[in-house]
Amino acid sequence: MTRIRVLIVEDEPLARQQLGEMIGEVPWMQCVGEAASGTTAVRMIDELEPDLVFLDMQMPELSGLEILERISHDPGVIFTTAFDQYAVSAFELGALDYLLKPFGRERFGAALERARRSLDAGPGESVRERVTTALGAQGPVPRVFVRDRGRILPIPTTEIERLEAEDDYVALFARGRRFLVYVSLGDLERRLDPERFLRVHRSHIVNLDHVSALVPYDATRLQVEMRDGTKIMASRTRSRELRHLAM
Repeated sequence: MTRIRVLIVEDEPLARQQLGEMIGEVPWMQCVGEAASGTTAVRMIDELEPDLVFLDMQMPELSGLEILERISHDPGVIFTTAFDQYAVSAFELGALDYLLKPFGRERFGAALERARRSLDAGPGESVRERVTTALGAQGPVPRVFVRDRGRILPIPTTEIERLEAEDDYVALFARGRRFLVYVSLGDLERRLDPERFLRVHRSHIVNLDHVSALVPYDATRLQVEMRDGTKIMASRTRSRELRHLAM
């Protein structure tokens, strides 16, 4: 089995140690180095050309996103951070995964399996290109990235029919399929066009362009019927907003 070469980019010594120990327990991975600052990370990524980088989003000198802007080599990336406000950036950039500290071995193992499948599938869209797109974007994001059989696919937001919260993830429905994305519904909602997307329930966001009908359910609530036949019960508050939209 080909070993995956890994670089740890993390400024906290204890976190570097813990990641190193976890990586050392995986026979098909080899840690080729550690970087404790942003400028060191850029140099080591381009010199060592690792297959995979564990990248802390908050680093001295350069942020994780700024590191990705400056590198020439294009590795797979698993973002790590203690701050979940970075989740949408990681999601937009099509990272192989996003680990919110503190994470355990089970969550770490799941991230590695996704990373291995993606790396085995071969190169996709450059992570550096996604960085440039995401950092240069103003207002609502034009697309989101989803994982599909080891690949990372861009889905234009116009094609997203609806979104549903599932524990720590979001199920994204588009092109007649369901994709799991690793970001909270609230984080994603903040980056979508509010003229097109409406949160009709605490667990559901719909694309109004894909709604076929609003049907009264009782005196205060509406049932949202999607073009694919899905029916979603809107909350009382959101039902009032929908009624105003229909006026």
